[in-house]
Amino acid sequence: MGIKKGDIIKVQYTGTFDDGTVFDSSETHGKPMKFQVGSGQLIKGFDSSVLGKDVGDEFSIKLQPAEAYGEYQEGMSQKVPRDQFPKGTEPEIGMMLQVMSPDGQAAIATITEVSEEDITLDLNHPMAGKVLNFKIKIIETGCEPDAPSECGCGCGHDH
Repeated sequence: MGIKKGDIIKVQYTGTFDDGTVFDSSETHGKPMKFQVGSGQLIKGFDSSVLGKDVGDEFSIKLQPAEAYGEYQEGMSQKVPRDQFPKGTEPEIGMMLQVMSPDGQAAIATITEVSEEDITLDLNHPMAGKVLNFKIKIIETGCEPDAPSECGCGCGHDH
């Protein structure tokens, strides 16, 4: 019948950059990834790639930035006074932090510069502007939704 929007499925996957470097894999997590197709849980290109597929199907996809984490946007840097940085942690270039946007959404920022007074944060997603390759295998369809406490966000409470 083929996978359709709204189905809850499990997949095994490996994500690589064009140079072959693995950036993520279900094997690393020790279990297949479960998600609801079309719910916006995953990047657009990965989510839509499973539509019409069946259990046992194995395939590869190449996603351009627009289908993944978007294009890298210049001007997404922000200087933060060093005294606003968490105490007891020494900021280093390349370090990633979770920050809150003005609208209350959590985002990942990467430290790009460190001075005596300021820390410069790049607010682009770390994978913005990158072409992503995935090998995907459909393991199961018709899965049950996770219990609310298993939301995976790490919040520790029910939604």
